[in-house]
Amino acid sequence: MNDIEQERSRKIRQWLSYADEDLRFAQHGLKLTTSVPYRLIAYHAQQCAEKCLKAYLVHKGIDFPYSHNISRLLELCAEHAAWTKQIEEAEELTPYAITTRYPGVDDEVTEEETSRAIGIAIHVKKVVHDALAQEGVRIQDKEGE
Repeated sequence: MNDIEQERSRKIRQWLSYADEDLRFAQHGLKLTTSVPYRLIAYHAQQCAEKCLKAYLVHKGIDFPYSHNISRLLELCAEHAAWTKQIEEAEELTPYAITTRYPGVDDEVTEEETSRAIGIAIHVKKVVHDALAQEGVRIQDKEGE
């Protein structure tokens, strides 16, 4: 592996590591017994999906906007992969990136919506990890998956 490939591999692992941290934080948040911040948990689920998609784009050497728009990221990925059809529901996560973080534009997020957001993030992570593995990228989660 040359220096450029090594650097790309490092960046991919870093994006996936950050995504994994967001997902673990979201999952942990659901274990709270009082004052559960569903809007923040949903935000971290969105961040997991976003970072997984960006990891794939790094793998492909595609410049991407520093945007929270999952639809746009899926479009960019779809130019190189058919698996994006499997995770189209990830588009539902985009609003959690903005409307849940700022006063005045925040919408209430329910426990059910939060659980769905985490489920979608888990699915996105699996699909992207599988795609990267099929394309020869070695990935290992902190949990050793």
